[in-house]
Amino acid sequence: METSSHDSEQSLAGRTLSGVPKSTSPTFIRTARRTGLVAILALIGAMWFYAFVFAPRESINRINDREWATRAEARCAAAKEERFAMQDLTEMDPEDPVALRKKADIVERATNSLEALVDEIEADVPSDAKGREIVPQWISDYRAYLGDRRLFIERLRTLDRRPSFNETEVGGVPVSERINKFARENDIRSCQTPYDLSV
Repeated sequence: METSSHDSEQSLAGRTLSGVPKSTSPTFIRTARRTGLVAILALIGAMWFYAFVFAPRESINRINDREWATRAEARCAAAKEERFAMQDLTEMDPEDPVALRKKADIVERATNSLEALVDEIEADVPSDAKGREIVPQWISDYRAYLGDRRLFIERLRTLDRRPSFNETEVGGVPVSERINKFARENDIRSCQTPYDLSV
């Protein structure tokens, strides 16, 4: 079948001298890849810009009832002072059974005070839905921490050498870390777990 010279010119116009279509030439492919990469980088940059500039900063742990937080902080601060008043910093021989029993009594008094505080906070229910949902979880974490302290007290009274304090983990995280994170993010820092078991 014969073709016109016009049709032949159109067919040649769509190809390079090497016979490869222009749309798949190395230069075209490089340009397409570069354009795609720039677009992806621009999208990632826009995402981070939004995250740092426009995204809400509110913590997942922060509740809306700020009056509850104020009351909790006041209670925790008072209980903290009470525990510090019973603190005993006397150096202890870790292999002296008498010293271990004395330490157990001190830790028990501090733990009783802390437990009374947790009971008091638990009775004060937040007014907002989010608070009513997550404060009980925080209280539950605190109960686990108190249980760990009770086990430590028992071991102080039954072992001949000072034991280590074994802490419950939740999802691979020490329960005290969960408790303290909630406390910090709700401005109730006095409600964090004590730095020493004696207080």
